[in-house]
Amino acid sequence: MAQINYIPFSFPGLEDIYCAFSTRVSGACKAPYDKGDLSYETGADAFDVRANRTALAAALGISSWKECRQVHGSNIVFEPDSALPEDKGTEEGDGLATSRKGLGLVIKTADCQPILLAHSGAGFVAALHNGWRGNSMAFPTSGVKEICEHYGVEPHELMAVRGPSLSPAFAEFINFEDDFGPGFEKYYDQQSKTVDLWKLTRHQLVAAGLKRKNIYSLDLCTYAMKETFFSYRRAKDTGRQMSIIWKR
Repeated sequence: MAQINYIPFSFPGLEDIYCAFSTRVSGACKAPYDKGDLSYETGADAFDVRANRTALAAALGISSWKECRQVHGSNIVFEPDSALPEDKGTEEGDGLATSRKGLGLVIKTADCQPILLAHSGAGFVAALHNGWRGNSMAFPTSGVKEICEHYGVEPHELMAVRGPSLSPAFAEFINFEDDFGPGFEKYYDQQSKTVDLWKLTRHQLVAAGLKRKNIYSLDLCTYAMKETFFSYRRAKDTGRQMSIIWKR
């Protein structure tokens, strides 16, 4: 049976909320998707991907999770039906939220930022897929506001963690003005042509109403750490890692 390596994360004081960020270090997939590819959409052998997904679910102790067909948009799926780890995501969206216990919410990435959110009262969890397009449309801000409105809570009641993703050193944007538009200049380094997406996301979460002390991050670069993570910028034919949050 395949084994999938992952990085666990726990929010302080929230013992019933669990987070995990997978890596490419181990698994059944062959090059160039080796080894821990978890997406059916990359070109990897579907049987190997299925083996990886079921192995990860077993290691985490969950029997159901939900993923979307991610499109770099702003749609959030609330209270989705559960699915088996080996099932493909069919519903279009870049955010998920649930109050159901035992249902993992899955975000697939290979440079984009996975943002996992938990209500401080453990009322619900949520997950956002945030690429640079998400930042350009302020999805971390609008997503948090929509989630809070849906559940009738205040943003300061949320905790967030941003997972491994493209670091500021490698987030190059030659066409910055066209990609982002006005208002993002302070995040852009004119000399290196790079954008500090990590800082931008943190500021957009603060703008949504989260307390700075409740925003956590795994400052691990998917591009630089080629033995640990998949990176679409480094190689177009590459796998996807998963970020998962669930209530127990």
